[in-house]
Amino acid sequence: MGKIIFYEDRNFQGRSYDCMSDCSDISSYLSRVGSIRVDSGCFMVYERNSFMGNQFFLRRGEYHDMQCMMSMGMMFDTIRSCRMIPSYRGSYRMRIYERDNFGGQMYELMDDCDNIMERFRMSDCQSCHVMDGHWLMFEQAHYRGRMVYFRPGEYKSFRDMGYSNMRFMSMRRITDMC
Repeated sequence: MGKIIFYEDRNFQGRSYDCMSDCSDISSYLSRVGSIRVDSGCFMVYERNSFMGNQFFLRRGEYHDMQCMMSMGMMFDTIRSCRMIPSYRGSYRMRIYERDNFGGQMYELMDDCDNIMERFRMSDCQSCHVMDGHWLMFEQAHYRGRMVYFRPGEYKSFRDMGYSNMRFMSMRRITDMC
């Protein structure tokens, strides 16, 4: 079970909201998020309500202000929703595809890939099938740039999911003890 606490002000001040599951609209509890404490588990935080917009991965720890999180690579300054990442201890397996609807080149991953271009000579990834585990995909090589969380399931078209201007170039398993 995970627990994340959102505070309206920096340095864990002001009103707070304790969350132990997914929350599609943090703004119904707080007017803004100024700092975050993750007591247990791992969470994705989202720029917009209903788990939309840019995403950022948070593990157990204290995030005393938004600037702190932005210096860690978060590319937005407003948090409106969050999703708890369940604990997972099994194997990891994901198939990535060059084109929508599982078309083009296909490669299967069971471990992290810091650069699909170097490893597979694959210049783009437009769909995937996550068979096992929870994964983060990044728009740049070496786990940089915007990230997106993928849980087990079929993702036929990143474009249809709202990622039409984003190319995924690296993938990482979420192996933290969430």
